[in-house]
Amino acid sequence: MNAETIQRRRWVILGVLIVGLLAIVIDNTVLNVAMKTIAEPRGGLGASQSQLEWAINSYTLVFAGLLFTFGVVGDKIGRKRMLMIGLVLFGVASLLSAYSRSPEQLIFARAAMGLGGAAVMPQTLSIISNVFEPAERAKAIGLWAMAVGIGVAAGPVLGGVLLAHFWWGSVFLINVPVTVAGAIAAAILVPESRNPSKARLDYVGVLMSIAGLILLVFGIVQGGDKGSWVRLDVLGPIVGGLAVLAAFAWYEARIEHPSLDVRLFKDRRLSASIGALALVFFGMGGVFFFTSFYLQNVRGYSALDAGLLTVPFAVGQLLLSPRSAALVRKHGAKVVGATGMIVMAAAIAGYAALGVSTPIWVLGALFFVQGAAIGMSMPAATAAVMDVLPRERAGAGSALTNTARQVAVALSVAVLGSILAEFYRNSLNPSLTVLPATLRATASSSITSTQAVAQQLGKAGQSLLAPANTSFVDAMHITTLIAAALALLGGFVVLRWMPGKPKPVVSDSVEEVELALLAEDAMVKTVEQER
Repeated sequence: MNAETIQRRRWVILGVLIVGLLAIVIDNTVLNVAMKTIAEPRGGLGASQSQLEWAINSYTLVFAGLLFTFGVVGDKIGRKRMLMIGLVLFGVASLLSAYSRSPEQLIFARAAMGLGGAAVMPQTLSIISNVFEPAERAKAIGLWAMAVGIGVAAGPVLGGVLLAHFWWGSVFLINVPVTVAGAIAAAILVPESRNPSKARLDYVGVLMSIAGLILLVFGIVQGGDKGSWVRLDVLGPIVGGLAVLAAFAWYEARIEHPSLDVRLFKDRRLSASIGALALVFFGMGGVFFFTSFYLQNVRGYSALDAGLLTVPFAVGQLLLSPRSAALVRKHGAKVVGATGMIVMAAAIAGYAALGVSTPIWVLGALFFVQGAAIGMSMPAATAAVMDVLPRERAGAGSALTNTARQVAVALSVAVLGSILAEFYRNSLNPSLTVLPATLRATASSSITSTQAVAQQLGKAGQSLLAPANTSFVDAMHITTLIAAALALLGGFVVLRWMPGKPKPVVSDSVEEVELALLAEDAMVKTVEQER
């Protein structure tokens, strides 16, 4: 494909990339409204709370672990080719997820979806950088980022619509035609590109990172599932996972082509920015996990209503995200990022005020405030990462931010989900003494399981419903306060180490600076073409 054709098709190419991206982003949020249905013995898979956590985390762990590697693979074999492979793999894995017959099958199918997502995500930004000239690149990336926000908003609503008319597998089946259309469009419209540098694949590092994260998350989930943290099958995986991750960091710091360049974290400003970004998504992942059960199990809303009630979250994010860059230019990333983190901590703490009969507009207001706080702090933290790194390391910065987001979501669901499960069990146990011993363990594993047992017992089980709702709300209060404390800590970290307002550029005019940057980009591109 010649340069003239690429220039003429550039916005159509961006549309193709956004279609593929939307399938991945929507899938991350559509599952939240489907969890109650998947947990039900009738019409679902009868999944326990720990199995639901793994259905989410199997995707995010594989995605995060392979993001760097597939970026390098795409550079070597061709980004268009890798994009098409990822879309096809994501579609096939979505089909397997839709027709899973057990929670275990769903977990493994979701892991395969993470494999496809990791292959797609880094190629989209790389292709945008190659298709668009510097003058239009910022606008293209802005539209790309806006598509992510639209996907976050559309996921729960789309999931609710599908669950209102079809079975739970439809939330995954919808990905198949989208990914097929995306792969065909990519084959026809997207130009091929490669990185001329010959970076090696870090197989050892990739395997160590995945093994360490899986062991750590497994131990955390086991702690919540077993109701005790002082057990060999809980402490063993946690300690083992931390040891493997420590060995991974040591190994990555000593090789020439690491999958994760841990040496970048020597700069405290970058570490603070990445930490802030991780804490933003830690709060978001946990909130999305437990509010889904609160809305559907405690408040009795349908999947569609629960999806619609999350719209204020996305609206807040979409309203503040486009304004974050201007705020950063005016006040600096430190002020904007810290303000966003502190406001988000206050919003998360506000969930502790929710009760069994709290007016639902209170939850909508909290969603909106948290979404706005994320819309403010996420671009600020990302901009701070890019400001700290030299321009030639921009790719590494992008990979760092993506990995931080995915790992944070995985740990959030594991940690906050386990805390929620343990406090729910402890609060509900006194109300379960009337049940046979064989049913107590099942009934206390999650609120969905409690309601299923109550339904099986008929009128005798109705007395369990009110204590179950109260126990879940009490456990949710404790979980949210812990998450809020972590977000507040992140705000203080940002104030201490994130870069402040950049010094003004000394130049005759802003236009001259922009022209100089464009000339520099053109010169670099010319040198690469000559090579």
